[in-house]
Amino acid sequence: MRFLIVEDHPLFREALEGALRMVEPAAEILQAVSIDGALEQVAMTSEFDLILLDLSMPGTTGLSGVIRIRKTFPRIPVVIVSAHQDAQIISAALSLGVAGYILKSSSKQDLAQSIGEVLRGAVCVPVAYRATRPQRAGGPAQDLIKRLHDLTPQQLRVLEMLRRGLQNKQIAYELKISETTVKVHVSDILRKLNVLSRTKAIVEMSRIDFSTLAAEGNSARRERAQPDQP
Repeated sequence: MRFLIVEDHPLFREALEGALRMVEPAAEILQAVSIDGALEQVAMTSEFDLILLDLSMPGTTGLSGVIRIRKTFPRIPVVIVSAHQDAQIISAALSLGVAGYILKSSSKQDLAQSIGEVLRGAVCVPVAYRATRPQRAGGPAQDLIKRLHDLTPQQLRVLEMLRRGLQNKQIAYELKISETTVKVHVSDILRKLNVLSRTKAIVEMSRIDFSTLAAEGNSARRERAQPDQP
């Protein structure tokens, strides 16, 4: 079997590799420290059996890294391994079609058990989430995630570069495409996100940061906890 670990912290990459070895001792395990690096690894290597992905990666905002990988290689199972425990964040990640969500606080044995469950076809989530998960997805951030699904992998890269403040000429240089092509991508991005300017698109991207999702989840829980008014 072949696995890919996408994690920028060396110690946790080592922990994940150890958990994978407990499940499949003879597996081939490759590593990447960024979303771009992960996409290059998958493009160069034959199909992976599983990708283990940290949500908080350099050069990504919120769930944009997961979206890029799922859009580019939709058939490869992706399991998120993250320190974020909020039910709204987990729900948003699962809505993107990931095969599991594992907490970084898990022991190596628990990591291995969860990975084994995913390889057997189950969708693995934290035990606490099963009791508290939202009944339905909602809120502005969730609506934006649905709109981001309409973007192509290249458009997602352009959007991420817009968020970093790059101009058309710089984006064209990094992606090795013409400025005209960049302008076409930007126009399509604005149309699909239903915004009128690059600045507004950047503002929209900030709405899928984890702090925003967590705030929405806390607000929804407070509303459910309040008694009905007569």
